[in-house]
This record gives sequence, structure tokens and C-alpha cells, in this order.
Amino acid sequence: MLDYSELDDVIEIIKNFHGLDISGYSKASLKRRVTRIMDINKLDVVGLKSNLINQEGFIHYFIPEMTVNVTEMFRDPDFYSSVTTKLFPYLETYPHIKIWSAGCSTGEEVYSLAILLKEANLLNRSFIYGTDINSQVIEKAKKGIYTLTKLKEYSENYIKTKTEHSLSEYYTAMYDAATIQNDLKKNILFSIHNLISDGVFNEFQLITCRNVLIYFDLNLQEKVLDLFYNSLCKLGFLCLGSKESLINYKHANRFKLIDKKNNIYQKIA
Repeated sequence: MLDYSELDDVIEIIKNFHGLDISGYSKASLKRRVTRIMDINKLDVVGLKSNLINQEGFIHYFIPEMTVNVTEMFRDPDFYSSVTTKLFPYLETYPHIKIWSAGCSTGEEVYSLAILLKEANLLNRSFIYGTDINSQVIEKAKKGIYTLTKLKEYSENYIKTKTEHSLSEYYTAMYDAATIQNDLKKNILFSIHNLISDGVFNEFQLITCRNVLIYFDLNLQEKVLDLFYNSLCKLGFLCLGSKESLINYKHANRFKLIDKKNNIYQKIA
């Protein structure tokens, strides 16, 4: 069984040999995931350390297994309804709208936002950046290919946003999968970004980072929230997950609460 001192050794190896600092992730979450990787690969701690140092390519397997990638199109439909009704009237006043979906995983949230922007006639003057630390999920996001089984579930979410459209308008089916249409992709850029170590790369009117901070410790949460604060224009919006908030953030008074249920905030200072 992995103990916390051994976990610290693993974290140090990843930082020293691969240049990736994951020390700010929740130790309990990291311990569960590392233990799972060890069990799947029938490794003890010594074997895991050896693989991380000596086995070429093991880190490219290890990191995707370590990061949490749970996402859906239009997950929490009420959140998307709130974005449409409460945020879009502000966003449409900008000649150019820049949006950052941080921790975007396989891209479902990014495409959800693109669909809503298109329906509001805002997509042509919008640009969405979808970023994640995991290169494998970024490649999947770029392709925008999802199974028809998943799209059926996503369609049920979409209907709950009170739309007058059908999700099938936005993808092309082929056998048992479907591809998001190119007119949605043209204003989207997916790329790798590490919330822990990478800095500000643009100024945004809207940042979404939902259900990512819950996997970070308090110090790292503060650091990432600083990054978001510095990346938002004045009166820009920050959307967090259902179990996240700015209550303990040092600059919480510089934000106005827009939607308490859906944790949507507006930068006011």
C-alpha cells in the first residue's frame, strides 16, 4: 500500500525527470489514482519509480491516468441556461469575445459553448480556447468525434437548456459515431496548458473552469484563481463548478456573484 511519504517521492521524480509539478494536487486524490495505476500494472512502489525514471514512454501513459477527465456536453443544463440568459447580454456588447475553457478534457464543454454562441449569433465574433494538461484528451477534443450513444445522452442535456433546436443540427453521423461540424470548430483552438506552471496568455471576457479546482489543495486553488483573475478583463465572467466557490479566495471582494447556484462570478475590480 502506498503511503504519503512514498507518494511525495513519486511527485518529486515526476518533477525532476519530466518537468511536471503536480505537488499542488489533492494528496488524497493523487494517492487513489497512483494506487490504481500500481494495481492495474501490478507494480510495487519500487517498480513504479523505476518505470517513471527508466521506461521510455511510461510517463505518457501515467499522466493521462492521473488526471481526471469526466465531462459531457451541456452537463448541468441549468448552468448553460444561465450563461445564455445572464452572460450573453453582456458579452454581445463586445466587438470580439474571447473565452477560455480551462481543463476542457475531450472538448464537450467547448463545443457546448460554441453551439450556444452560434444560436445567439455571437460565434462569428467569438474565439474559444480549450486547454488541458493532458495531450491525449486535447487530441480527442480537436477531432470532435463522439459515439452516438454519448450524443444521445448529450441531446437529453441539451433539450433541458430549453433550446428550440436539435443537437443533430451540429454533428454529422457516421456509423456508430459522429463528428462535430467544421463551422463550430473554426473559432476554437485546443492546446496544452498547465494551470500549475503556465501563466496568463490572453485577456478573456469569459473563463470556465468547472470541477477542476476540487482536485487541488488550497494553496494551488489560490494560485489558479490568481491566474484567472489576471486573465479576465474588467467585468469579465468566471464560471466554477457546483462544488467550487470564491468564498475563501483573497480577492473574493473583487467579484460580484451573478448566479449562486451555478457559481458564476463577474470581476468588478
